Amino acid sequence: MPLTELAASSRVTVFPLERLTVAYTTHSRDRRGLGDIGLVTIVDEESEGDELWCLARDLGGRAQGSDQARWILTQASRARVVKTGTDLPHAKWTAYIRRRFVLDALYANHEVLMTGRIVLARLE
Repeated sequence: MPLTELAASSRVTVFPLERLTVAYTTHSRDRRGLGDIGLVTIVDEESEGDELWCLARDLGGRAQGSDQARWILTQASRARVVKTGTDLPHAKWTAYIRRRFVLDALYANHEVLMTGRIVLARLE
């Protein structure tokens, strides 16, 4: 997938996952604001997000793309629910999306998972 850039302000949960710093937020395809797209991204200037898929394969034991996507979304949802990281309620961010995966069914309230890297704006 070619690089897609998204920018917004929303709730972002930043959490550690193995050696990575990961950010999770949601995005909507339309004005209803349903958050049907889960964005799970690496907080790093060099990453393309492939590390998440490797972790899903290596740690999660998932071989198929749909299972890997669900594992990634599970880690992000878990981090938000149990507060294993930092919750930024109104963070401004820019995400550079490299992979878009359409799930075969609604999972963690998402129809689509996007991965890549994210840049969080500095807090003033």
